[in-house]
Amino acid sequence: MAALRFGLVTRNERSWSSTQLLEAMRRAGIESLCLRLPRLVARVAYPPAASSDDTDLLEKLSALIIRPIGRGSLEEIIFRMDLLYRLERLGMLVVNPPKSIERAIDKYYALSLLEEHGLPVPRTAVTESPREALRAFHELGGDVVVKPLFGSRGVGSTRVSDPDVAERIFHSISLHHGVLYLQEFISHGSSDIRAFVLGGRVLASMRRVAEGWKTNVSQGARPVPVRLGEEMEELAVKASEVIGCMVAGVDILESEEGPKVIEVNSQPGWRGLQTVTRVNIADEIIRYLISVVKK
Repeated sequence: MAALRFGLVTRNERSWSSTQLLEAMRRAGIESLCLRLPRLVARVAYPPAASSDDTDLLEKLSALIIRPIGRGSLEEIIFRMDLLYRLERLGMLVVNPPKSIERAIDKYYALSLLEEHGLPVPRTAVTESPREALRAFHELGGDVVVKPLFGSRGVGSTRVSDPDVAERIFHSISLHHGVLYLQEFISHGSSDIRAFVLGGRVLASMRRVAEGWKTNVSQGARPVPVRLGEEMEELAVKASEVIGCMVAGVDILESEEGPKVIEVNSQPGWRGLQTVTRVNIADEIIRYLISVVKK
């Protein structure tokens, strides 16, 4: 087999996760190429099907690792996803697969799939109507977390327990043509579980301990090592499989009713997790991709 060369799609090749992956590729003897989605060119009916500058992606790359898709207009995002789908159809290994990125990025889509496959998830209501959102607010017990439909790291999430405040927030979101995504607030002792799933197994996990209800490390939560039981590991792996991820960060809340899957992140960071595990996560990702490519 010819020398392997992996493409890394990233907005910033100097970001922590990107540099970790690039170093892991170097240690494994894998050539690397950093790419930015806005610079790619797609062609139909004449070659190459996709390129970056003078590089034919299908000819020169063995796999494509996707870090965050990045912000953009609806048209830009749809084109980026269409291009990833086309590369996958033409034989490129894309990690994560575009199907899983598409599912995970949409909280309603992802949560509904998890629920349909029998996984425990929080009660959630989604609507465009402020009036219906206020009704759902009361249905969910008058204590909810309002989240952006698209987004991660807890940015834009707000806990609301006052109906007057809820009404003002719902009307404000609607005024800006946002979708109202309401999730029951689950008492969780200011901590949750992040399980990092790779190739159908939990590679590493941590408890994220916060001062308040937001448990994202990027929002100040403290990572603490935790060993998951069999039930929790199976839940994390199944959630990843339902969304279609090869690599995933699965967030789980421990409620009085048992564990509930809150979110599956198809492009997870692992800086906090790396501080509490002996496993070199970037090395494991690259080893796994090499094994898939060589099958």
